[in-house]
Amino acid sequence: MLTSFKSTLIAFDKDIEHIENNTPISANDIYITLTFFVGLIVAWALVKMKNDTGKILLDGIFTLPLVLPPTVVGFFLLWIFGVRGPIGSFFIDFFAYKIAFSWPATVIAAVVMSFPLMYRSARGAFEQIDSNLLDAGRTLGMSEWKIFWKVAFANALPGILSGGILAYARGLGEFGATAMLAGNIAGQTRTLPMAVYTEVAAGNMGDAFGYVIFIVFIAFIVIFIMDYVTLRKEKQWR
Repeated sequence: MLTSFKSTLIAFDKDIEHIENNTPISANDIYITLTFFVGLIVAWALVKMKNDTGKILLDGIFTLPLVLPPTVVGFFLLWIFGVRGPIGSFFIDFFAYKIAFSWPATVIAAVVMSFPLMYRSARGAFEQIDSNLLDAGRTLGMSEWKIFWKVAFANALPGILSGGILAYARGLGEFGATAMLAGNIAGQTRTLPMAVYTEVAAGNMGDAFGYVIFIVFIAFIVIFIMDYVTLRKEKQWR
């Protein structure tokens, strides 16, 4: 069974690399999807949590990547997913698969670094919802799952979208944690910020400038969408 899973895991990694190189799907698509849904679920779980001490402790843990230097976060990730780390060594011993300095490592680093922005934005949006709306849903016999999707998610959507956009922008510009965990391997783990650094270090300012223009363009689009969502939200409140 372990041998079969090992073969499946290796085949999956090769398929992902093929997708990365031959289709528009990339690490960005995967990390933003993971960040969005995990951040959404965690934010709602903490809003519903009754234990204040546990809520404060978990909030501190989830927010740490936002305030710590990226290289410090990368150090902890390397300690966990490295060849001698608890998770990294487990995958090596049982599946002969190394996570560190591989394509999935870029996704892990991007998710960890962008998660706090998604989590805090979604939590703030959920906390702004009128509790009477949630109680009304319960009075009407709606399940907690339906209350989440039909009431909470719908009313918090502008804040959730803003969090998703910020998380995408943060992951796009991630450098430090990715460099620590995934390295800078051309064609495998090199991200846009690393490509800029590599080209500048090699003296290829023209190529670096092209990457910079692309990153600036994406950042501008992100800011434009955020402002648009905010204005729409303000108009709805008036």
